Amino acid sequence: MILKFTLILLFLISGSITLNAQNEHIHRAEIFENDTLAVYILPTAYIVSYKVFTSLKERRDYERLVRYVKKVYPYAKLAGNKLNKYDAILKAAKNDAERKKLMKKAEKELRDEYEGTLRNFTFSQGKILIKLIDRETAHTSYDLLQQLRSGFYASIWQGVGYIFGYNLKVHYDPKGEDQQIEQIVELIEAGVI
Repeated sequence: MILKFTLILLFLISGSITLNAQNEHIHRAEIFENDTLAVYILPTAYIVSYKVFTSLKERRDYERLVRYVKKVYPYAKLAGNKLNKYDAILKAAKNDAERKKLMKKAEKELRDEYEGTLRNFTFSQGKILIKLIDRETAHTSYDLLQQLRSGFYASIWQGVGYIFGYNLKVHYDPKGEDQQIEQIVELIEAGVI
């Protein structure tokens, strides 16, 4: 009786495995040495090693950096998207007066929507945001202000930022100083963290 039940169970399992195998999608086939082979495209697998910390302080600093990047990265992505949107609108402007009017309107919309949230960022989060904006737009915050407003306006904000310890001209360096931030961003984009 047990043998019969086991055989029936094995038969059902093998049948379901065969059915699942038949439902697979073959993306393409290649001929190799007079034999046709199915080629399957597998999803990307991310291998993340366990990070070894030398001290409790180093671990806490890294965890804080992860929290900060997770908090500000969506705003940097948004900045890149908004820049593309406003760039297209500004290119369609007929003259400088219309361009200036459009920029004032865009600035007011952005202030109304995001100023409260951005003001609540810590000093460190602000520095990370400035770097991530450079990563997303391929332009420093200073360059963006200079292009979208004016050199005078950019200089004023650079001076104000300098008083509070910010540098709007800072570049994002994914292979050097900002390597940890880049690793965290890649993990966020992959959906790992």
